[in-house]
Amino acid sequence: MIKNRDFIVFGLQAWDINIASTCKYTATEISKQNRVLYVCPPLQRKVSISQKDKPEIQKRLKIIKGEKPDLEKINDNFWVLYPRTIIETINWIKSPAIFNYFNKINEKRFAKQILKAANKLQFKDFILFDDNSMIHGFYLKELLKPKLFIYLLRDAVILVPYHKRHGTRLQPQIIAKADFAVANSDFFANYCKQTNPKSFMIGQGCDLKMYNDEDGSLKIPDDLKDIKKPIIGYVGFLTTIRLDIEVLVHFAEQRPNHSLVLVGPEDEDFKNSKLHQLDNVYFLGRKKPEELAAYIKGFDVALNPQKVNKITDVNYPLKIDEYLAMGKPTVATKTTFMNYFKDYTYLPSTKEEYVTEIDKALKDDTPKLREERIAYASGHSWENFVKKIYQQIENIEAEKKL
Repeated sequence: MIKNRDFIVFGLQAWDINIASTCKYTATEISKQNRVLYVCPPLQRKVSISQKDKPEIQKRLKIIKGEKPDLEKINDNFWVLYPRTIIETINWIKSPAIFNYFNKINEKRFAKQILKAANKLQFKDFILFDDNSMIHGFYLKELLKPKLFIYLLRDAVILVPYHKRHGTRLQPQIIAKADFAVANSDFFANYCKQTNPKSFMIGQGCDLKMYNDEDGSLKIPDDLKDIKKPIIGYVGFLTTIRLDIEVLVHFAEQRPNHSLVLVGPEDEDFKNSKLHQLDNVYFLGRKKPEELAAYIKGFDVALNPQKVNKITDVNYPLKIDEYLAMGKPTVATKTTFMNYFKDYTYLPSTKEEYVTEIDKALKDDTPKLREERIAYASGHSWENFVKKIYQQIENIEAEKKL
């Protein structure tokens, strides 16, 4: 067990973003035994102008102007840094050499703010943990000079347009820089091993305390409890980058006596979809992370109707752990990674199979199966996830001593 050490954690998500994230959960778990400085991504020039009216951007601009503190204390072991700098928007630059030149200038601004906070907190021999951020953070190992540098690969973000242009070439390079890399799937671990032999599959974590209703005290939300049963539900961002609207429309039309409940914000495609014209489809909107377990409790079957593409095929779908932790029968599109859950989920490949597999999930469900799902998900706690990181730290440090 790693204790009483200093960690600097950064990734793609700011601390104050209103969604759960691996980076936030990992940092919180590490802080139970160690001191943690969670570093939010630096504000980009383009965003500071184009989104200046958004509350979260207003907050960052006030911090940069010195009107609000840049360092927020969460508890005795945990601080959040909102870097008091704006970095230039350079992703449009096509030339790798020119991009690298300006990216290093951006990183020097970023690193200066991190070092200032680390010195203020008297961090010593800190461990730098990078959650999937291969562009903003590429030079931090050289600029911050950590005791150890760890890279976590858990998502195919280099397939997203913003990261694809430069992230595709930078990601293998930053993995190679790491003292070791960790990944949440065998696919990503093998990818990391191409440039860093010290790469390990450690699975994924889940906030099991949040998704726990052993005493039955969770109250089903008012906007769900009066919807007709059976309820087939999904929680998460409703986006056609990942989800298949056609599957949802087909199911709702084939089973008009079932209710399809979708919990989460919608992209434009979902807002304009046929789903809004169907009487048995209910959009309940964005909810706070701490409210989601109560909604899942009200589902008879939980869904993850993904499209199969380069992004979804190999990504670890965290919501599956959340569904299973609630004991729910779960139906999700068959992908390469979903094979990991094959003994505890139903895995259709077509919209027609979705109908039959949901029927089967409703028919098969028993208290025994619910207990088995909960027991399986319990092995995917954030505590276990971080313990595996600690084990690799101990191994690497022991090797360095030798």
